[in-house]
Amino acid sequence: MSNRTIIRLSGSDNRSFLQGLVTNDVEKADGALVYSALLTPQGKFIADFFITAKEDALFIDVATEVAPTLAQRLSMYRLRANVQIEESQLTISRGTGVAPAGALPDPRHPDLGWRLFSETALVDNTDWDAIRVAHVIPETGIELTPDTYILEAGFERLNGIDFRKGCYVGQEIAARMKHKTELRKGLVQVELSVPAPVGTPITSNGKPAGTVFTQSGGLGIAYLRFDRATVPMQAGPATVRRT
Repeated sequence: MSNRTIIRLSGSDNRSFLQGLVTNDVEKADGALVYSALLTPQGKFIADFFITAKEDALFIDVATEVAPTLAQRLSMYRLRANVQIEESQLTISRGTGVAPAGALPDPRHPDLGWRLFSETALVDNTDWDAIRVAHVIPETGIELTPDTYILEAGFERLNGIDFRKGCYVGQEIAARMKHKTELRKGLVQVELSVPAPVGTPITSNGKPAGTVFTQSGGLGIAYLRFDRATVPMQAGPATVRRT
């Protein structure tokens, strides 16, 4: 997968350093993949990624387009911690068939199969968009943007946040959204009468109701205001209904 970058964190403080920054529990990364995110202090999305531990190092599998931003943020927080941050030459392969040796299950949903950190990428022809739409799984740069709150993007359902771990950047906002408010907006699956360009605004009775994103087989992922999603909506040429 050429659109992924692996960042390697070494040094004696690497676990405690990352644990204090990200939304999930780094201690679960031994022999497993941990899906997590880095947020702004205001609780907004910066990057989502997978973490795994190998020997004394942590490896972070992140979308290449946000890898420089993630590495820069990690470096900014490093201060005097004994942590080295560098790009690894490993590549990521993923698939839904029989998992090769060393592959780890994707923690977001069983239908997402496995991911493998290796020196040579494997070829797989899975229709990932169809799987993402079927289970409302967001992707960096499409559904996940700098304006995203991760609870609205389904991170709790996707095992991307741990409310029992210690503090991390943006934790106060995430906890408040979890415990003190009812989500009024979020990513949901919709049905479209015809395809609409990604990013097309959705209206309900002429009022803004959301945005349509990834689509497959007449279904799509949309960001919706729930109070305006009770009637058929419009997205460009498409009639939109929440499933």
